[in-house]
Amino acid sequence: MDVSFSVWALTILGLSALIAVDFFIGRKPHDVSIKEAGIWTIVWVALAVLFGIGLAMFGTGQASGEFFAGFITEKSLSVDNLFVFVLIMAKFSVPSHLQQRVLLVGVLIALVLRAIFIAAGAAIIASFSWVFYIFGAFLIYTAWKLIQEARSGEEEDDFEENRLLKSVEKKFGVADRYHGTKLFIQNNGKRVMTPLMVVMLAIGMTDILFALDSIPAIFGLTQDPYIVFTANAFALMGLRQLYFLIGGLLRKLVHLSYGLSVILGFIGVKLVLHALHENGVHVPEISIPFSLTVICGVLIITTITSLIASKRQADREAAEAVASGESDKPAEPGTSSGPKGDDKDSIQA
Repeated sequence: MDVSFSVWALTILGLSALIAVDFFIGRKPHDVSIKEAGIWTIVWVALAVLFGIGLAMFGTGQASGEFFAGFITEKSLSVDNLFVFVLIMAKFSVPSHLQQRVLLVGVLIALVLRAIFIAAGAAIIASFSWVFYIFGAFLIYTAWKLIQEARSGEEEDDFEENRLLKSVEKKFGVADRYHGTKLFIQNNGKRVMTPLMVVMLAIGMTDILFALDSIPAIFGLTQDPYIVFTANAFALMGLRQLYFLIGGLLRKLVHLSYGLSVILGFIGVKLVLHALHENGVHVPEISIPFSLTVICGVLIITTITSLIASKRQADREAAEAVASGESDKPAEPGTSSGPKGDDKDSIQA
């Protein structure tokens, strides 16, 4: 799609205004309710839908289809990224009223990083068509890794700081507690970081890793930089509210990794076929409507199967708890399994 400089300028101004509104909403640290998160999640999704419809009306149906395919893909990958955000928040014991500030800054960092990555990716693709082979192979490899991790059943319950983050903490020092929204404080005459700054750095560093998956994935659906950028922007802008809305639901999406692996693998194959087609090899190309159908279908199926599996697991654990309670016979009156003082001490401990 041929996008003029004025359209680019208006789009960036519009997105900046939306970001300013989002910042205004979250300027004062507070606990975000489910109602507030739900309302704003609907608002951001509605804005994305309106933008996609606008592309169909003032652009082309092809551009609109590419936007929706890219938006849904980026949104689904962002939901998977929320797992890591949950681990980071838990690792650093971020107070609930400060979590939205952390997420807001994290989203801003992600937008800047992805804008840089998109510009670089578009320049490389324009000069070297063979890069599609690399993108495709990388997505297929990522899909295989996701399946291996899901099949192993290993879940990380903690966030491990990387060497760069540890070196930054060692150089600047870290305060022993949070100081509201302050990022640096004076401690014994030395300027040190607050834990809030450390958390924001951790979120920003993980944003770089997230972009390595998401940018090749969306370039597999469209090579239009304008659509790539806007799809990423709209997918990220509602991420903060989505975190609070489905925070308790994340653990129930047990099959999400399988779904994302299928989507990434599918897009990887699409990229390889596109690269072969560009090099004159007569192979079928996967259309955007078919891609959109596959992506939506996979997400719906994995969400349904995840919720069913989670319910069965909860019912099984409840049944085991009941069975275990029935098998434990109550102690005879006047008897004890140990010294009376042991129970008292254990309770006090």
